Amino acid sequence: MKLATLSALCASLICLSVSSANAAPAATVSANLPVTQLKFFATGIKTEKGELMAAPAFGDLGHAAHGTYVKMPAGFVSPVHIHTEDYYAVVISGVGANGLPGATDVPLPAGSYWIQKGGEAHVTKCLSANECIFFINQPGKFDYVPTK
Repeated sequence: MKLATLSALCASLICLSVSSANAAPAATVSANLPVTQLKFFATGIKTEKGELMAAPAFGDLGHAAHGTYVKMPAGFVSPVHIHTEDYYAVVISGVGANGLPGATDVPLPAGSYWIQKGGEAHVTKCLSANECIFFINQPGKFDYVPTK
């Protein structure tokens, strides 16, 4: 995907996310965030395929409502887990999947969307041969709670 296309998709996603009810805090200033200025950091969530990386767009994923880019290594399959809060996700690049444990994967290519209900056990995957980038919007802080 060309950088210009990715930037346009990201900008559209942020606009949609900000306009969603309960989705984002009220803007205090107008802002722009070029994709080239994203600052990814290690999340500590790892498998044998690598570690999830995150880059903030707005808010504070550790404490409050936020919009965050998540980079997932190719072939990554998360352990079964839950999040306390619902979240909304759009696939920016790659092909992802998100579903109940043991469910048949529904391939989600770039531009696809899913919502994940808080408290529901699920598995998130990067099905593509290249890394996946997702944008998530969550009305509260991000947590990752493995289930047994």
